[in-house]
Parts: sequence; C-alpha cells; structure tokens
Amino acid sequence: MAEINNFDLLVLGGGPGGYVAAIRAAQLGLKTAVVEEDRLGGVCLNWGCIPSKALLASAQLYEKLQHASDFGLTAGEISFDWESIIRRSRQIADRSYRGVSYLMKKNGITVFQGRGVLEGKGRIRVEGGNEIVVSAREIILATGAHPRGIPGIEADRQKVIYSREALVLEQRPESLVIIGAGAIGMEFAYFFHTFGSRVTVVELLERILPQEDEEISSELQRLYERKGMRILTGSKVEEIKPGAGVFLSVIVQSPAGIEKVDCEKVLLAVGVTGNVEGIGLESAGVEVERGFIKVDHEFRTTASGIRAIGDCIGPPLLAHAASREGISAVESILGRKVRFVEKDQVPGCTYCQPQVASVGLTESAAISLGYEVTVGKFPFRPLGKAQALGEPEGFVKVVADKKNGELLGVHILGSEATEMIPEASLARWLGAGAEVLHLAVHPHPSFSEAMMEAASAATGKAIHL
Repeated sequence: MAEINNFDLLVLGGGPGGYVAAIRAAQLGLKTAVVEEDRLGGVCLNWGCIPSKALLASAQLYEKLQHASDFGLTAGEISFDWESIIRRSRQIADRSYRGVSYLMKKNGITVFQGRGVLEGKGRIRVEGGNEIVVSAREIILATGAHPRGIPGIEADRQKVIYSREALVLEQRPESLVIIGAGAIGMEFAYFFHTFGSRVTVVELLERILPQEDEEISSELQRLYERKGMRILTGSKVEEIKPGAGVFLSVIVQSPAGIEKVDCEKVLLAVGVTGNVEGIGLESAGVEVERGFIKVDHEFRTTASGIRAIGDCIGPPLLAHAASREGISAVESILGRKVRFVEKDQVPGCTYCQPQVASVGLTESAAISLGYEVTVGKFPFRPLGKAQALGEPEGFVKVVADKKNGELLGVHILGSEATEMIPEASLARWLGAGAEVLHLAVHPHPSFSEAMMEAASAATGKAIHL
C-alpha cells in the first residue's frame, strides 16, 4: 500500500469545518490535505443548508405571489413546477460545490477522495479505489454528523425518509408527517405546507423549536396553526404501519389520547449524532462521549496530535460554528492564542417564514442560572418598513441582567430575523450591554429598528411603547 508522508496537516472531512480549516492552514503556510468520502462542502452545502434554502426561497416567493393584489399588482393564476423547484436547488448546491473545489486548488490543498480511517499516530488510511496511507504531523477530524433514528422505526428512505431524501422528492406528497419540530422539521413543514401538502408535525417535547425562547415558539406555532398546519406537541409516535394504498398510518400518543394519522410520507427530523463510527477512533485513543468526540478548549482530543471540530464534537451542530472552530483549531496548532466560542455566543437560525434567530440565553434559562432579568419586546407590526413590505408578523425580544445591563440574549421572530441576529451576536462577542443596542443609531425605515426599540424597553427607556 502506497504511503504519502509529506504533509503538515491532514483534515478528515471536507465540510464547512474541514475545508475552512484547510484553507486557513494553507494560508498560514502549512502543507495541507483533505480526505473526503463524498463531495467537498459536506452535508451542509450538498444536502442541507444550501439546497434547503433554495427550496425555501421558492416557497417564500410562491407564498408572496398569492398576495400580489395587496401591492396593487394583478397576476394570473399562480402555479408551480415541482421538478423545476427541485432542479434549481440541486443546481445551486452544485455551483457551491464547484466553488469549494476551486478554493482547494487556489490554496494548493491536496484532496484525497475516499473514506478516511485513522491508522496509527498521524496516519490516515484512505479507502476506495487505490488505497493509500497519508501521514502528517497533525490531524483535524471534521467528520460531521448524520440523522438520528427512532428506536423501533425503520427509515426505508422511500416512504419513511430523512432530510436528504426530502430535498429531492420527485413528486410533492399530498400528505406528510414530520417527526421532530426542531429547525430542520419546521423548515420542511413550512416548505411542504406552502406548496399544498397536508402537514402534521409531531414533537415529543411541549413546544416546537424547543431550543428557542418559549414566547418565540408559541407565537410561531400560533401563526402556523392559523394557516392550517397541524402541530401535535407533547406527543410521541408509537408506530408506523402500512396503510391503505400508498399511505402509511402513523400511530401517535398525544395529550388527547391515541390517534392515527394517514400520510404518504414520514420525515424523520429528530436531530443528528456524530460520525464517530468506523473511523478508527478507539484504536487511535480518541475518546467519545455521548456520541460525540470529546475535546478541550483548543479542540484537542484525548489523542496526541489529533484535534476535532464541527458536528462530530457535539452542539451547537451548526455550519458557522464548525467554520469558526476550524480556524481556531488551526491557529492553536501553530501556538496562537485562540478564543473558544461558547455555545451561547453562537447564533442559531431557522429559515422558515417568518424566520427565527437567536443568540445567548432564553429568558427561562437566564432565570434558572440565577439572573434577575429585565426583558424588552417590540413587535414588527408598527414599523413602516414591515408594513411597506407586507411582513408585519413577529417581534424582537431582548433579555438583559437587571443589575448591570449585561446583554444575556436576543430572540427574533420575523421575516428578516436571520439577517438581523449578527448585530446581537457581535454585541455579545464584544461584551456590550443592552444599552449599546439602544444607543447605536439604526436606519429608518428598517426592520432593525425593532432591535433598538426592544433594547430600549429592556433598559427602561422605551420611546414607542
């Protein structure tokens, strides 16, 4: 078996964490290689973040066109071409993949195509085609994660599917049960419901988007139920049985009792677990804890010379977190001082409409940690920009420490929530208080005025409330 041993750094996995780490390493003068089994860009770029946002963009535009008359416009009957919607999504993913491939070449990074397995100190065996062993002084594991299953429920990937299959369905299902009301579940719920599927969402916990602030979750559920989406919280899927014809029968234990929901497809969206199996972690001395690789604040694993980043090390399980961790891991290899990004400093986004975005502590989490909190909220409805664009739903909520004004958390439900949250993320990163969000001049008219107004309410200086 051939062996290549002239690299400074090997990165196992070419997703948002891995390829960013590789680029940063090359920029800093390290001879770098990436081992990737599938396609550069990982799940996010090829089968997650990017293609799903293309689908959601089609849904949002389709929904908007239904209200053309509200803007003084006249249009004929609005319809859609399902095949074209899916094709556009794949084309965008392919374009992004080519962009990452170009960046590898531009930065002189060698890419080994195949499945990587740790094999001794500083060595990775690349399986597939002509097997080789590649070695380097340092290794970064960026193997990502895969969807979690549900005990007793088998995903045949035809009728019971994961998000990957949902992205490329050849036909729109007339009815769909989505198990799990986290970000992935609610994004697909919005997408399919907008295009006319009869959607039922089943969530084991007491509310949708359980990681978000309770008021945000409650309001989003109210809006979606008003539009006709069925949402069963505090409910558990007990069994999925073959139904009549093409249908499945989903047996749900809900607060109201046992009920049967018939549907064409079932989408499992109950979270992910790290890709830690079959890559030689145990023999390499890399410790795994609760399904994820254990690391310290410089992303070092329990094995010398091996670091790990991204979804394989656990929450927050977000592409932008993985990219930031990749940069920090490389710089720590070179002895540079790095700032570990705590989970509550990483913004989270859900791209349904209206969107949800947040950073920091929820109100209940802050209280449970012993903070005496002050809360400011401001709805989008009074804002001129929201009225002009026909997007009045939602609000901004600011949670601050009553004693010193520390900005503890910001939570947004609104059409531009994911574009607004970086301001709050930056404020928390810099240690700025809620008053800074109030005093900084915000443009008028804009959605961002709601951030300013909510912060002013939290600091007791509200003007428009």
